[in-house]
Amino acid sequence: MIDAKNRTGAGLKTGVVMDPISGIKTYKDSTFAMLLEAQRRGHELWYMEPSGLTMRNGTALGHMNPLSVRDDPNDWFTLGASRNLELSTLDILLMRKDPPFDMDYVYTTYVLDLAEKAGVTVVNRPQALRDANEKCFITHFAQCCVPALITRSSLEIKDFIAEHGLSVVKPLDGMGGESIFQVRPDDPNLNVILETITSADRDLVMVQSYIPEITEGDKRILVVDGQPVPYALARIPGEGDFRGNLAKGGTGKGVPLTERDNWICGQVAPELKRRGIVFAGLDVIGDWLTEINVTSPTCIRELDSEFGLNIAAQLFDALEATRKL
Repeated sequence: MIDAKNRTGAGLKTGVVMDPISGIKTYKDSTFAMLLEAQRRGHELWYMEPSGLTMRNGTALGHMNPLSVRDDPNDWFTLGASRNLELSTLDILLMRKDPPFDMDYVYTTYVLDLAEKAGVTVVNRPQALRDANEKCFITHFAQCCVPALITRSSLEIKDFIAEHGLSVVKPLDGMGGESIFQVRPDDPNLNVILETITSADRDLVMVQSYIPEITEGDKRILVVDGQPVPYALARIPGEGDFRGNLAKGGTGKGVPLTERDNWICGQVAPELKRRGIVFAGLDVIGDWLTEINVTSPTCIRELDSEFGLNIAAQLFDALEATRKL
């Protein structure tokens, strides 16, 4: 077996678990930015999809392909022949599969647990991925958030909306603005919305008080090894929509962090560090934290382009430092 633990800097082996690389949009894909930076540093890249991960006799393995990348929107990657290798042959493993965070995702983190146990630096830590649900995790920082409720009960949601007025209700396992509803006490569709999103009171959902400042953008703040990037991407809703998600037609605009943004980061970042969450995306609307994204946060490429940054370099500085300990 290759001794992965004594290599630092150039010569490191970095693997990535991601959705098919053939389907990414390179101009906005944060995983691609990470791969470009790792290759620039001389890392040897290995590509895996979740379906290629296995466990055998207590050992984590992956059907992986050697990978090279190019910043060319028409021809951005080359894969070598697949090999079934122990994940312990890697130094760093980026877990970058998109949600939904379902049981298959959870089972994948069990494979990554074994890789971490064997000495691989897994980003983000498998246990943290399981524990820090991107909606529920904000409940650890209630001082940063608007009133919110997590429940299966349509009746409780109605009571919440009656108390707080215009609200937003969303599933706990989605991404990209999927299945998010804006609701009000007199909405004639309220019953059917709640029946649908809770699967008739069987599924937990989150309801939050509506934040009017969404019209100014849903800010994505990236936190790398406990330090916030000094600029956020404000994702401004498209015409006729209240969701700022770029996947739902929002447009991105870079903005400097405010004093309040930095205060929120100061509240959250120490807990991210404690849990081994090296790369996270905080979503902030107005003065309020609304989500903490830990599975596959985005917006590196947009912020790099607008402000001349190299956020992936900050990430790999931190990861390479862990290999020197």
